[in-house]
Amino acid sequence: MSIVANLRDTLLSSLAQLPGTREFHLHVLVTAPRKNSSIFPFALPRPRAYLQDILVLLSEQPTPDAPRVLVTAIEVSVYNIPATNSAILYVSKVDSTGQASAPSPTYTLVKAFLKFYADPDTRPVAAEQLWIHLFARAQAQYLFPNSAEYAGKRPLSDIKLCAWWKRVFSDVARELASKEPSRQLRLAYVLPGYSEFEATYALKNASSSSSSSSAVPSWTYGHPYSRTDIPLPCPPPGEGKQHNLGHYIPSFDDDPKSRFMDEIAYTTNGDIKSPKRKRSRTTARDDGSHSRSTDAEEKEKDDKDDAHPIGELAKVSPGEFWERMSFRQECVAGAVTGFFTLAISSTTSPPGTATSSIATPTQSASTSASTGSAISPLAPQPGQVSSQLEKRIVTTLTTNVEFSTIERAVRGTEILEGAIRGLCEGIAPVPLPTSKKPVPKGPRTSLTRKPQEDDSDRRTPERETSAPSSTLLVPPNTPPPRLNANGKRLLPDVSPNPFPEPVTSLETYHLHIYGSVCVSNAMTPKDNSYAAKQGEAGDGPQVTVLTARKKKKRAD
Repeated sequence: MSIVANLRDTLLSSLAQLPGTREFHLHVLVTAPRKNSSIFPFALPRPRAYLQDILVLLSEQPTPDAPRVLVTAIEVSVYNIPATNSAILYVSKVDSTGQASAPSPTYTLVKAFLKFYADPDTRPVAAEQLWIHLFARAQAQYLFPNSAEYAGKRPLSDIKLCAWWKRVFSDVARELASKEPSRQLRLAYVLPGYSEFEATYALKNASSSSSSSSAVPSWTYGHPYSRTDIPLPCPPPGEGKQHNLGHYIPSFDDDPKSRFMDEIAYTTNGDIKSPKRKRSRTTARDDGSHSRSTDAEEKEKDDKDDAHPIGELAKVSPGEFWERMSFRQECVAGAVTGFFTLAISSTTSPPGTATSSIATPTQSASTSASTGSAISPLAPQPGQVSSQLEKRIVTTLTTNVEFSTIERAVRGTEILEGAIRGLCEGIAPVPLPTSKKPVPKGPRTSLTRKPQEDDSDRRTPERETSAPSSTLLVPPNTPPPRLNANGKRLLPDVSPNPFPEPVTSLETYHLHIYGSVCVSNAMTPKDNSYAAKQGEAGDGPQVTVLTARKKKKRAD
């Protein structure tokens, strides 16, 4: 069986199966790996991880003469943790403009994306275990500004969004299980504030959509951190260090779990303690003399102090953490939210077996385990872009364009797609015009001078050297060590990346980033009902709720 070359081709292949007649245009931006230590900030020791940001933009063209319009966007973060041969995929945001033809391509695009990383045969990260995390929270818009003002966009309600995501995870797990029945799959979800019976009843529409429930691994209502069949992505604490909550729960940007973890770690019971008294470097002996303590003894005592987790992390268990999450404002603000997790293990060795092979991010886990490649996971691979390029596109998407009408959406699509191609071609942005202060009228004084004057005579002359300037080396300059409140030295969390940022070109743009596919499939009544379950057109007609006005009292 042939394996699709990259993520872009995989997504285009899945979109080609959609019913209807239209043309899809896809842009996939995958950044080069970079060092990151924020995934488990409270773990001791903090594991080494490598982060990749992924942005997927899908536009649609109903007819060859019609303009392109962005319809779906996906933002994902992938963390590679070589210490445990694991990876974490966090679905940050998924949004649609509501301007796609029925059936909406969002469901097919998201499912194909998750399956690409979940399947070990196509997974571009050298990891035998993959954890997919998602926080479902219904909002009118995420990535497309002002798209909520478009009348055709009907976002799913809170409970329907949770059911939608559970169906996506179930379909991905079912296809993986049918391909390899012996593969270990674990599904878990939590609706904070809901009991298992209430959550099952609320999401019963999701389970009824499964054609063969026996092929889908059973869902666990609760957290997945108590199971031992699939190793956790965070390595266990070192010798002499305590296990704490930071080893179980990863921290992501804009995630309520991360904010709650910060409160547990940095919030105390209100007791004000005096700072520790500085220890003397001399110890008294029995004969009255004094001996100076060695640096090794001081370091050993400092390491024991650092082994204790900060705050209440060592006292709160994962079960208590999720129980207290039900009382968080973000989970009890009147809308149903959900946390979903899918864990996939492709290893045949028993849990806890260490593996020392580290392969490139584009190799599959099975290949890395057999070859034992020692290439650094930071090495950029073909098709990857720099993180600055991806950030510029995300900033342009969220701040410089809007999607309230079709005309504005068409204009925003042109700007974004043109910016991606222009950055790949290496076209420099147009510089902003510099503002020139007007020269004041009247007699010329020492504070005013003409703009035409040459400033070459006002520059400080450079030091004359016999050797050319290109051969001079900058003298080494070591910055002073960083110290904390106790006077201990702090090491930087992330060391410099030894590899340069990847340089994109038109070849990269056409082979890995941009692609299109023409769809011309027949529509059936079953397809229409299937489309009604998928996205923006699945909520039925809008209902306007009228509020009764209170009758004003007449003044006597």
